[in-house]
Amino acid sequence: MDARKAGHTGTLDPFATGLLVCCMGRATKISGAMLNADKTYLATIAFGSETDSGDLTGLEVAQAAPGFAGVNQADLEKVLESFVGPQSQIPPMISALKRDGKPLYEYARQGIVLEREPRQITIRHIRLLSFEPMHAQIEVACSKGTYIRTLAQDIGRVLGCFAHLSALRRTQVGPFSLDNAIALEALQSMELPERMLLEMHQLPAGLVPGPESKSAVGDSPVVTH
Repeated sequence: MDARKAGHTGTLDPFATGLLVCCMGRATKISGAMLNADKTYLATIAFGSETDSGDLTGLEVAQAAPGFAGVNQADLEKVLESFVGPQSQIPPMISALKRDGKPLYEYARQGIVLEREPRQITIRHIRLLSFEPMHAQIEVACSKGTYIRTLAQDIGRVLGCFAHLSALRRTQVGPFSLDNAIALEALQSMELPERMLLEMHQLPAGLVPGPESKSAVGDSPVVTH
């Protein structure tokens, strides 16, 4: 595969796994649409402690009261329901958002905490997939710019026990699904990996502005995980 232009459509946190839509050649035209697209995640929330990053890679900054034995499922379901819909969310300090040309995580590493403007996001739905008192797995469909790490923290705070993410997997970006993706390692091991790319004319309707003819190999998006 060879292309003069290549790019992806939204980073994942270092600890997270899942879908990354990559575009090559003329298919980079869809990058903007994909950055703005809704996304879906599978998230595992651990109850009882909060970290500075909002996930298991961070330093613990708060703990539940002594003797905490987990949350009640009915209470959790009620709290999850309360987070569905439009809302404001304050981005985490440990993030790639920039202030004065420098990522926020660089300030955080220096022990500096800056004021962050709330961002308007929308949670389309939250589904409880599995539950145990000390952890639960949820499916979250949300608008662009949503931090699932922050959502987990906020859920823990409302429950009064603190929480953080112990796992995160992106399963959907706009019309692209992890079910139809191919792992990067598998792609790299193929003799003719370009056969796995989608041609421009195979893209879902509405992604590419204007009429497009069938593209040459290397001008297509590839979905990897």
